[in-house]
Amino acid sequence: MRSAPALALLAALLVLTGCGPADVPAPGKATVDVDTPRLRELKQAAGVEACSPGSGSHVEGGLPELTLPCLGGGEAVDLASLKGPMVVNLWGAYCGPCRTEMPALQDFYERYGDRVPVLGIDYLDVQPEAALELVRRSGVTYPLLADPGGDLDRRDGFPPILGLPYLVFVGADGSVDVQTGGVDSADELVDLVDKHLGVDL
Repeated sequence: MRSAPALALLAALLVLTGCGPADVPAPGKATVDVDTPRLRELKQAAGVEACSPGSGSHVEGGLPELTLPCLGGGEAVDLASLKGPMVVNLWGAYCGPCRTEMPALQDFYERYGDRVPVLGIDYLDVQPEAALELVRRSGVTYPLLADPGGDLDRRDGFPPILGLPYLVFVGADGSVDVQTGGVDSADELVDLVDKHLGVDL
């Protein structure tokens, strides 16, 4: 039987070593249910808008042919059907910078969403209820999809997702440009939309 000091040392080693890349599961088919009565209730209470598929088709260098469910219920969306100009934001309730930037994205959406819509994707997040609680607290109302299994990463040549927040700027022709890191204000996002999409707001 190990002594108390030996057990404490073992516990400390486990804490200090943390998880390496081999410990992180690869993306795969999600088993998280993002459409339950409770989630529908939370979505409705937050005033989140309905998900809406686009009318386009897959283009080289664009969003991949991947259908994602609507967070909190609603119509699933094939990403390849979406055309811009549009801002797609990958986020997760576990991501501190994501929580910080959500009000800025909502401010942008309220001011310019009729010209440049915003779509959120709750990415690699296995706690959809916590995600929708965050949405409610942040005042977010733009449409939200869910990718709890991380299926979007490296899909059909899509740029690798190395961290969140992750902004995808979708052009009118369906092409995409990406930028990692969050935004602090709607005005900062206005500048990025001009830079990546050539849209002067």
